[in-house]
Amino acid sequence: MESARYLTGQFLLAMPGIGDPRFDHAAIAICAHDENGAIGIGLGAVIPGLGLHTLLGQFAIDPGNAPDAPVHLGGPVEPRRGFVVHSTDWGGQDTIDVAGRWALSGTIDVLRAIAAGSGPSRFVVALGYAGWDGGQLDAELARPGWFNTPGALDLLYDTPAEERWARGFADAGVDTRLLTNGAGTA
Repeated sequence: MESARYLTGQFLLAMPGIGDPRFDHAAIAICAHDENGAIGIGLGAVIPGLGLHTLLGQFAIDPGNAPDAPVHLGGPVEPRRGFVVHSTDWGGQDTIDVAGRWALSGTIDVLRAIAAGSGPSRFVVALGYAGWDGGQLDAELARPGWFNTPGALDLLYDTPAEERWARGFADAGVDTRLLTNGAGTA
């Protein structure tokens, strides 16, 4: 199956020593990956001092009963653009299905629905994204630096941001204490 080599619906975890401080301890939910490129939402760090209520206020949306959930640092590309990774029980005008595992929305309608109590039952909010041109992520995966793991929903929704990286490795049977910063030589 040709799509088997693509990582849509999986997590990408940065290996120690990845060489790019923007991705140190990154846990990225891959939302689209094909021959044209990839997009992922970083869920391994939150933006200090920014919660969902503040974000909703910037759009003049009353938070209603929405929890004041943390806003994640989604990635270095378009850091002011918002995204919501969410359960598949809600869909809006731009919602994309992510391998039947979760959904991704990037327009204000999902924020309005969350505030009104009619949005997705589970969600994670982020600003920015990680993006790769066609073949770029595939080339990076051929070198040490990234580790992919199935996109467990409890890792997505039930694990605090600061624990996602270690938990992703643990779920895959990898003890992060044994990971090194380099490949070494023989």
